Amino acid sequence: MKTYAADFSALIFSVAAFAGYQIYVNRKGRGDPHYSIQQMISAARVAWVETIMRERRDILAIQTLRNSIMAATFLASTGILLIIGVLTLSEQGDKLSSAWHSLNFIGQVAQQIWLVKLLAMLLDLLVAFFSFAMAIRYFHHTGYLINVPVGSQDFAQPHFVAAQLNRAGRFYSIGMRAYYLLVPLLFWLFGPHFLAMATALLVWVLYHLDRSPRRESDLTG
Repeated sequence: MKTYAADFSALIFSVAAFAGYQIYVNRKGRGDPHYSIQQMISAARVAWVETIMRERRDILAIQTLRNSIMAATFLASTGILLIIGVLTLSEQGDKLSSAWHSLNFIGQVAQQIWLVKLLAMLLDLLVAFFSFAMAIRYFHHTGYLINVPVGSQDFAQPHFVAAQLNRAGRFYSIGMRAYYLLVPLLFWLFGPHFLAMATALLVWVLYHLDRSPRRESDLTG
């Protein structure tokens, strides 16, 4: 285990930093509902559903949901292709591990740790695929529910339909986070120090991207 200390230390740091950032954003969001862009979009979805169901803009609803389903389908399909690519790399570990570890100054280059890295990438991609698949499922549910006349059924209420749409949005967001986390895991193939640096950079980027616009300069980009 000592021989793998650098790799596992970097992995623990990466997971802790990424998870800690998510916990931080969630806690800030509970105190300020408009802190993150995700929370603002969730509120916008609720308002959108209420408008669509009240004014019966069925065509607009179908077009918007279709675009969301197409995006989630594309990302889920991409996840499957990446899973196949990772499995292909696992078959060539003995040939690639030494070449890819040429910049690995502190970690191990053994084939066992190479397989651990690929397994981490594989699990991450499976989470992404499952999340996008669930997002598609809830987008479909929303498509059926949003066209039911308000009050005709117990479930034909804007708040219930909006809850289904926000579930789809949450799964979509989880899938995107899994894709983001794939970047540090990919750098891990080159060495544990690259994993730590890529994670720190990713958290810094997400910190700026996740915050909702507050100033005039934020709104204009």
